[in-house]
Amino acid sequence: MNGLQNFIFGIYPYIALTVFLLGSLIRFDRDQYSWKSDSSQLLRKGQLRWGSNLFHVGILFLFFGHSVGMLTPHFVYEPFISAGNKQLMAMVSGGLFGLFGFVGVSILLHRRLSDARIRATSKTSDIVLLWLLWAQFALGLATIPLSAQHLDGGMMLLLAEWAQRIVTFRAGAPELLAEASWVFKAHMFLGMSIFLIFPFTRLVHVWSGFGTLAYVARPYQVVRSRRVGMTPQAPLSQRGR
Repeated sequence: MNGLQNFIFGIYPYIALTVFLLGSLIRFDRDQYSWKSDSSQLLRKGQLRWGSNLFHVGILFLFFGHSVGMLTPHFVYEPFISAGNKQLMAMVSGGLFGLFGFVGVSILLHRRLSDARIRATSKTSDIVLLWLLWAQFALGLATIPLSAQHLDGGMMLLLAEWAQRIVTFRAGAPELLAEASWVFKAHMFLGMSIFLIFPFTRLVHVWSGFGTLAYVARPYQVVRSRRVGMTPQAPLSQRGR
């Protein structure tokens, strides 16, 4: 494996994750007024409901699916499901929700580029982000035919081992991808790049979504009426009689 690939799959992941975490923290601390999704619903509702719902359903499923699938050691699920069957399940579910996300982001991209008012109020980062997400979904869908050539789950195990070595700071992670197709590598590189630019885009509002889980354990809020202790007054219709 050459030096470039060793950098991309051995060092770049840590750069992306560091910028992702520290950048998000710094933006929240210094620029909270920009911590929002910048919805364009007021400008035009058309296409937004379908595009946004399909995109969010697709990307949330894929995010948690990739996280669990890539970071769960093989020995944990081996007694219940084989690597081949796990890969087949990932191909079917990932393909379905990947298609949802791809259609959704395509609608959102078309809406943002075709409407003059929305495009005029869009930041460059908004359009670049949509293009990156569109390419990422396309690459993800393109990996399915390649995965079908390794139904024994061998390639999936290598990709998962790479991710697990990265998060546990173990050596030898880049070497695992020596035989992987360029489609897998491009998909992984673009995914890391999205994490890298995360703090500088509207994606930061995702943290707020996770933050709402804190409301589950939040104490009840006691609200007292301003009329407590006051003498009840007659309705206006009865006054002056």
